[in-house]
Amino acid sequence: MLLLYSVRLVRTGVERASGPALRRAIADPGRGRLASAAVGAVVAICLQSSTATSVLTAGFAAGGLVATTAGIAVLLGADFGTTLVVQFLSLDLTALIPLLLAVGGWLFLKFEARATRQIGRICIGIAFILIALGMIGAATEPLKEGRFMPVVAAYLAGDFVTAFLVAALVTFMLHSSVAAVLMIMQFVGQGVLPIEAGFSLLLGANAGGALIPVWLTRGFDRRARLLPLANLVFRVTGAVIVLLASRLVALPFGEIGANPAREIANLHLLFNLALMIACLPLIGPVQRLVDALVPRQPDADAALAPLQPKSALDRNVIEQPQLALASATREVLRMAGIVEVMIRPVMELFETGNREEIERIRKLDKQVNDTHTAIKLYVAELNRGKLSGHEAERGLELTSFAINLERAGDIVSKSLLDLILEMHKKRLRFSAEGWRELTNMHARVMDNMQMALNVLVSEDIESARQLIAEKDRMRGIERDSHNRHLVRLKAGAVESIETSDIHLETVRSLREINSLYAAVAIPILSRHGQLRETRLTRAKKA
Repeated sequence: MLLLYSVRLVRTGVERASGPALRRAIADPGRGRLASAAVGAVVAICLQSSTATSVLTAGFAAGGLVATTAGIAVLLGADFGTTLVVQFLSLDLTALIPLLLAVGGWLFLKFEARATRQIGRICIGIAFILIALGMIGAATEPLKEGRFMPVVAAYLAGDFVTAFLVAALVTFMLHSSVAAVLMIMQFVGQGVLPIEAGFSLLLGANAGGALIPVWLTRGFDRRARLLPLANLVFRVTGAVIVLLASRLVALPFGEIGANPAREIANLHLLFNLALMIACLPLIGPVQRLVDALVPRQPDADAALAPLQPKSALDRNVIEQPQLALASATREVLRMAGIVEVMIRPVMELFETGNREEIERIRKLDKQVNDTHTAIKLYVAELNRGKLSGHEAERGLELTSFAINLERAGDIVSKSLLDLILEMHKKRLRFSAEGWRELTNMHARVMDNMQMALNVLVSEDIESARQLIAEKDRMRGIERDSHNRHLVRLKAGAVESIETSDIHLETVRSLREINSLYAAVAIPILSRHGQLRETRLTRAKKA
């Protein structure tokens, strides 16, 4: 359990420290199969898990951000990447444990910077892995003296099929091929199992490791499920072929490593390297095979059309102002939900340039425009009746916010999407610092959008004040980003020079969207005397 926890601890640290960079690496379009496999290997080394890499890649495939052939290549590379992790962890690194614990604990406890704390988490996780391996070694050493172990070892060495299936099942239950292979190494290294049994177990662990992402993605989109299924076909087929061949040809186990544990680690490396080289050219045929095996889903849009939320504007209550305003509020919230769907994937699209997703968002903009028109006409019709002062004011607030939402949708469809297309047409990339600024700003805008909708419904004064404070803070963020961008331009940063106009326009667009949402707080604060009438100071007399 400590080994499983430690592997997860390292993976969590890497994801929190470099998650966006790893996602950008996987979703980067235009790569060949070999380059995709290399990316998969690097990501798996960072995450210490081919399973995590597989699920992440499958998620991108579901959104159309990764082609199936490139995704399968990433998974093949990820499996090879985890063998390098095993190689590193199989070294005698016991002397590093105190240093890793001391440095990791110091970085995690004494620093506030997110990246620094996660580096500390990673160091602690690696130390725990080494401690766990030492504990497993100490616990298994007495087993070789037991009366029952020679019988079990002899059976597994002779019945290679059972050994293969047992290892596959145990690996699937552990949900970590790295942990399973490390444990097999410990058993063989301690002399509890002969190398022949260890080799059968190793091949079973490889097959079981490929089964984990298939299980984890069983509820995903069809495109996502094709990737781990193709990888499973490759790995099970390869493992079975090698297992059968080992019964016909005697393998030179003694020449592969200096000791039994090292032999298992090297065999694991050689098997995955050979499998990746052999399978990369066969991705096309296997893709067609799994494509034929997985049943196609009916058109999701057509199937879900009856379930899509309809307009909340109820004309049966138009003569009852309170109910009609509640109806209009629900429709504004529905409109805001559509705009949120448009804004949320913007940064992802800057990375991928997915044209299908861009066209889908542009179609959503028409829905936003139609909903905006319907709300205006509904409130206008409501105003022809007898309304109290508060009801008339509420109707005006809803109409104004609907206008702001329509404008936010236009900024996405007519500004940000055009910038995305321009960027990918010219094959440009933001600088690393510029990208961090934009992603942080986008995340802040998404949070403020949710706060604005809460203020619209609750009319809570404190939340409204916080929303206006966020608006001012966003203005400062825009100014700081602009200044940092100018510094990069003066320094001659090529990426910043090439993307200068796009960067500045994106910052301006995000800030404007934030202001449009924050405006919902103005009438609420004004009603309660919480706003100043002007920012101007009193003019000095001559």
